[in-house]
Parts: sequence; structure tokens; C-alpha cells
Amino acid sequence: MSTLFAVCAILLYFLAAAVLIGKFVHSEGPNKKLGFIIASVSILAHLGFLLENIWVAPGQDMSVTNVLSLVAWIICTAMVAFATVMPNIILLPVVFVFSAFTVAVSWLVPSSNVMDIQLLPGLVIHITLSLLAYCILVMAFLYALQMSYITHKLKEKAGVLLHSSLPPLMAVESILFKLMLVGTLLLFISLGSGFVFLDNMLSTSHAHKTVLSIIALGIFSTLLIGQKLKGWRGKQVIVLTIVGVMFLSLAYFGSKLVREFLL
Repeated sequence: MSTLFAVCAILLYFLAAAVLIGKFVHSEGPNKKLGFIIASVSILAHLGFLLENIWVAPGQDMSVTNVLSLVAWIICTAMVAFATVMPNIILLPVVFVFSAFTVAVSWLVPSSNVMDIQLLPGLVIHITLSLLAYCILVMAFLYALQMSYITHKLKEKAGVLLHSSLPPLMAVESILFKLMLVGTLLLFISLGSGFVFLDNMLSTSHAHKTVLSIIALGIFSTLLIGQKLKGWRGKQVIVLTIVGVMFLSLAYFGSKLVREFLL
């Protein structure tokens, strides 16, 4: 069943992306209804794949490929669910293709890191908060890319592209900062939960994760303060968002990649 779920998810993600990309620069715009229907089925297939691969005896397989695929599923589900209130049509094909890629990697690249997290409630809380924080901040990163694209098109005065499929710049910027605020608060709480519930946050094997996460927290906090007090916009916001997500990605996935594939 795992293979069936994987193949269906990958093909349907690509199909949904193709549907939304089609006629994007046309005045009529893409066929959103069809794209969302296909995406919804692909999300369900992706969920089936995750359930088959993560919940294994005698615990949960939290390998880097499975966690990356889980992150992609959470982001994809959230962005499709809130597509009616959050202008993200231009982002969805990117998210769909990335989700298909994570399913393919998790399916084809052998990796395993089985643990029974159900026996450690504190760890469950920490992991849940960390994943939510990361997913929301990655979504903020995607909106930063969208803001950069729209800004570039506005500077080019490419009026032919400024139709309903491209949302107003101010709306994108507003959502970006809302996502960043929520993600930063969750990141702060997740770090706090780690120090409360876990004993190894500053151990040799975990210190780099903690330090990189704190650096990322500092970057996002600085960005939010700069926007509130000094009105930071545009390039500053985009660059700092990208740098912050890079540090957080290194914290979450860097050591797992080295441990599972290089050592």
C-alpha cells in the first residue's frame, strides 16, 4: 500500500501543479476548483503514505526523509485549506512539486530512525511545537518569495501580469508578518519546552541544534521588532526571512542528514 500511496501522491501533486500553472498569466486565470480537487486527493494519498511509513512497530520512524515529508504535508494541507482567505495560488504549484519530491525521496531513499515517542510526553510536546513553528515559518518564507516576485514585476511595470492570480503586495506582506509572528512565538515556546522537558538540549549531540534555533529565533525577533519600530519592508524582510529559515533548517535537519546518510 505504501508504494501505491506514494505513486498516487506524486502523480496527483504534479497534475495539480500543472492545472494551477495553466493559464496563470491569462486573464481568466487557472482552473482553481479542479486544481484544489486534485490537490485534496493527493494530500489524502500523501497522508496514507505517511501513516504507512512513520507508524511502524515498535514505535515511530522519525527519519529525516519521513520528517521532511511530514513537514511538506503539513504546509501543503494548511495552504490548500486556507487558500480562500490567503492569497497563495502562485505558491501552490511550488508547494505541490516540493511535496511530491519529499514523497519520492522518502519512498525511494532508505533511511530509518525508529523511536517510541509516545512513552515521552514531554518529547511529543517539544516535537509538535517545533514542527508547527518550522512549518509556519517556512510558509512565511514562501510569502517572502512571493512578495519578492510581485515587487520585481511591479518595478518592471509588467501590467499584463497584474491580474487576480497575483494578489496585492500589501496583502502578501500582511500575511507574511502574521505568519512570522505566530511562528516566532511557537519557536520560542518550543525552545522553552525543550529546556523544561528534555535534559540534553545543551549536550554535545544537541547543542548545535539549540544554538542554531536560538540564532534563528533572534533573526526573526529582530525582523519583527524592526518592522514594528522602524517600518522595515522589502529587501530587508526578504533577506532576513531567508537567512532565518536557513538557520532553522540546519538546526532541524542538518545533523540528521549527516547522521543518517554520511556516518
